[in-house]
Amino acid sequence: MKIRKGDRVKVISGNHRGQEGTVLRVEPDKNRVVVQGINERKRHRKPSQVDPEGGIVSFEAPIHASNVMVIDPSTGEPTRVRAQVNQDGSKDRVSVRSGKVIPRA
Repeated sequence: MKIRKGDRVKVISGNHRGQEGTVLRVEPDKNRVVVQGINERKRHRKPSQVDPEGGIVSFEAPIHASNVMVIDPSTGEPTRVRAQVNQDGSKDRVSVRSGKVIPRA
C-alpha cells in the first residue's frame, strides 16, 4: 500500500468526493485507510467504569484505499504514487505527476 499515516489525501469517489484530509490510520490487511473528518459515524455507548457518562461517540470509519489519492506536496494536486529504489537500496515514494520525492510524514 502506497498510502502512509500522515499523508494528505483527496477522496476521489463516494459520498465525500472532493474532500481532503490527513490519514490517521492505515489498515494494509484490509486495504483501508482512516482519514480525518471523512466518513464520520456515531456510536451509542453504554455507561461503564471507564466512561461513566456514556452517550453518543463520533469516530471516523475506514474507507477503501482505492477511493483516495495522495496529494503531491509540491503541486497540491492529487497524484498517483510509485516506488523508486535508490542506489543505496533505500526506497522512496515518488509522485507520478511531478516526479518529486514525497517526504515521509
